[in-house]
Amino acid sequence: MESGLSNNVKQTAFAIQPKSDHYCGRFQAMASPCELLIDTQDEQLATQLTSVAQAEVTRIEKKFSRYRTDNLLHQINHGHGQPVTIDDETYRLLQFANTCFELSDGMFDLSSGVLRKAWNFNGSEQLPSPELVHNLLPLIGWEKLSFKHNELLMPAGMELDFGGIGKEYAVDCVAKLCAQLAPNLSVVVNFGGDIQVTCPRKQGQSWHIGIESLQGEDLTAQLLHIQAGGLATSGDARRFLLKDGKRYSHILNPHTGYPVEDAPRSVTVAASHCIQAGLLATLALLQGPEAEQFLQSQNVQFWCYR
Repeated sequence: MESGLSNNVKQTAFAIQPKSDHYCGRFQAMASPCELLIDTQDEQLATQLTSVAQAEVTRIEKKFSRYRTDNLLHQINHGHGQPVTIDDETYRLLQFANTCFELSDGMFDLSSGVLRKAWNFNGSEQLPSPELVHNLLPLIGWEKLSFKHNELLMPAGMELDFGGIGKEYAVDCVAKLCAQLAPNLSVVVNFGGDIQVTCPRKQGQSWHIGIESLQGEDLTAQLLHIQAGGLATSGDARRFLLKDGKRYSHILNPHTGYPVEDAPRSVTVAASHCIQAGLLATLALLQGPEAEQFLQSQNVQFWCYR
């Protein structure tokens, strides 16, 4: 499982930059660079869309960031075994998380975020003690919680972490808002490499999207030509541990509490929607050495790097 919601949700200024045939809007959120490529030369429209995008991302991050003490997720994680009232948006996210859990045979589990208390993937060689990992395992288990349209019940001590789906969800939400405000305008929503293209460009050109090389963020492993749809990448290029020559990925197996072994370093998936692509990319990594076979069985376009 991955985490995509940061502890820094202060809304900062965004920047608008004209390009040869489009505008680019940029801001920082969810511990990632956020970018909109807007197929227009109307600066006012580009500014409006970027402002709306930033406001929506800030809203989502404030609501679902596990670092805050004044939001709904904090109430859920500190419910002490008592029912917590939830809203429709949270209910829909929980339904999606439940689908992820079932499709993955329990490997995609939003309650496994509690393992962050043991693992800190900062590139060091500091591994947690087996005792610490073992003691956290009873606090993991999506099947232990129950929810309905307006209420969630979770055993005391357990926590949810929406980071594994948060960034892709934000991409899709922003793409929908852009499509509503500018129905026939092509917009690329790119949050840290998780991408949604609202519709094809007016002149029929493709957007050129690069897959980052494992050799460095300034290098491109593959240049894709995209007209519409979603794209998401999962991997351990930046978050890992290295001990005695062995690399430990930040993709954790909720059943063992330890990183999945023999998984690709990076998986990129193309799908209709970013959140769908993100799910498939993460599920592939959770398959370890069978990642490619899993993606082939899903009949999607993908790129794996080991």
